[in-house]
Amino acid sequence: MSKPILVFGYGNPSRGDDAVGPLLLDYLADHLDLSAIELLNDFQLQIEHALDLQDRELVVFIDASVNCPDSFTYTPLSPAQDHSYSSHALSPNALLSVYQAVSIQPLPPCFLLSIHAEAFELGAGLSERCAANLAKACRFLEEILKPTHFRGN
Repeated sequence: MSKPILVFGYGNPSRGDDAVGPLLLDYLADHLDLSAIELLNDFQLQIEHALDLQDRELVVFIDASVNCPDSFTYTPLSPAQDHSYSSHALSPNALLSVYQAVSIQPLPPCFLLSIHAEAFELGAGLSERCAANLAKACRFLEEILKPTHFRGN
């Protein structure tokens, strides 16, 4: 049985700021009650991940972004067949489109938490600026995922 909330952090922990998705999952594991939250970590989104969206009430994707205008952004997602549709690494929008093609269940509310990043060198750690952005995004998502906030209690 799936937990109602899926938080999917993706990125390569060996490539500097690309590690923010997995690192944010580590933060949530240390700071939240995970009885209703599943944390999923992978290098990139794959077509098979569409099945991970089934039976959810909320899905949050977390990724590094060089195009993020602020420290982080939290935006709703909608399905779209973009140029990543036939590649080895899907965009979140393309993954939602795959889900709609294979599932009879309605798509749960899905959001993308993009964290501003700037350095992706192999073997590097987080840049100082990205570490500060990650800290802000951690506190934001922790608040969003508290049961009183998510369930409207």
